[in-house]
Amino acid sequence: MAREKKIYPLADGLSTQDTFAVLGDIEKFKKHKHAWKVWQALKEFRCTAYPVAEGLGRLDGSKVYSTLTELTDKVTVIVPCLLPEKLTSIVPNAVAAGCSKIWFQEQTWSKELQEECDKAGVEVIRGCVLRHRIYPSKISLRYLSPCYWHGLSDAKVPLKRYGR
Repeated sequence: MAREKKIYPLADGLSTQDTFAVLGDIEKFKKHKHAWKVWQALKEFRCTAYPVAEGLGRLDGSKVYSTLTELTDKVTVIVPCLLPEKLTSIVPNAVAAGCSKIWFQEQTWSKELQEECDKAGVEVIRGCVLRHRIYPSKISLRYLSPCYWHGLSDAKVPLKRYGR
């Protein structure tokens, strides 16, 4: 008997039922920077999450897609982890991939991108994915993480535990 997958709320109507494309570059994935952390967190939340970075074939055993359009009809949310100047084609690529939501991380949003999303009918969500993560209380790291403090009142997703 298969267990039913629990669905948890995230930011502004998003949930763990959504499918995600985490957009970064080689450095942000390979050096375990923000894109890698977001991708890992979404996987911990039991979400379907695809890494997208040009020039990176595999990452931690998973296929890395080089463009968003390779994920046409597979994702509902794009999570960019690049600065706005590197996101010039994100809105047309999101529309081409059949994606209607972009979850901008801290420092990835700009007024110009907002206007472009509004014109294309793409919903904008702002805030960090890591704010929804539960940090184990045994580890004092949670007290040092700005995402922990900024997200104290946000919905949290329990840690992934096998058998639950």
